[in-house]
Parts: sequence; structure tokens; C-alpha cells
Amino acid sequence: MIIAEILDDDVEQVIALWQACGLSRPWNDPHRDLALARASSTSTILVGRAKEDPSTVVASAMVGFDGHRGWVYYLAVAPSHQGRGFGRAMMTAAEEWLVARGAGKVQLMVRTENGVARGFYDALGYEAQATTVLGRWLERGTSEQTE
Repeated sequence: MIIAEILDDDVEQVIALWQACGLSRPWNDPHRDLALARASSTSTILVGRAKEDPSTVVASAMVGFDGHRGWVYYLAVAPSHQGRGFGRAMMTAAEEWLVARGAGKVQLMVRTENGVARGFYDALGYEAQATTVLGRWLERGTSEQTE
């Protein structure tokens, strides 16, 4: 797998990947999330391309640095390419991107019901933190939605 920052031609493939992996939610417009990450100097989207066909995106990770800690979102590996270490490689690339920007810590959120993802991150050395994530929707019409 070849890892690089997203290109304009990758956008639809990345969104299709997120949908295939069950990462998108009706209340989070993936086009908007992707565009916001690309527009900021403190975030990026990394993509993994198949070595056998570099035009095909098989993995992704959205990475951001808030000035205090790094965050990873939308880690995805195409179902046809899972079990090959691509998820681990994407997390390593995300961590390296964050370290290069001065982040001393990385965090991510896993939905409570996603035991498979939790096991994956546990195997990478990620641990539950003694914090509670609080949130509030800032846009109208979203008060009944959940992350």
C-alpha cells in the first residue's frame, strides 16, 4: 500500500470507502467533513492506495491537530483489503503526521457498540481514557441526533 495525502480525484472513492465501512452517519455529511478537513492547515486526509493499482483508494484516515492533541477520524480499510495490516499502517502514518506537527498525544473515539474497532485499537496500544466526551450540536435540527 502507498500512503499519501488525498487528491481531488480521490474524494468520491474515499466517501464510498467510508460508506462501505459503515463510518458515515445520516447527520454527518461526508462531503462536508472531507472538505472541512482539506481546507484546514491543521488537518488532512491520508489515503492508502493499492500497490497493484495506485488509482484505487483502499484505506483512509482523517487526521487533525488542535494545538494540544491529535485526533484520528474515519480510519477505514476496504473490506476486500482488511487483515493485511493496512489499518495499522494508516494509524502509523497518522501518528507520524501528528508528531511532525508537535502533537504529544493522539486520541480517537470509538462507538460503544463497535467491539471490533475497540479490539483493533487495543491491539495498537490505545487505552480507554478517564474522560467523558461531551457534545452539543451547534446546527439547528440536530438536537435529536447522536454521534
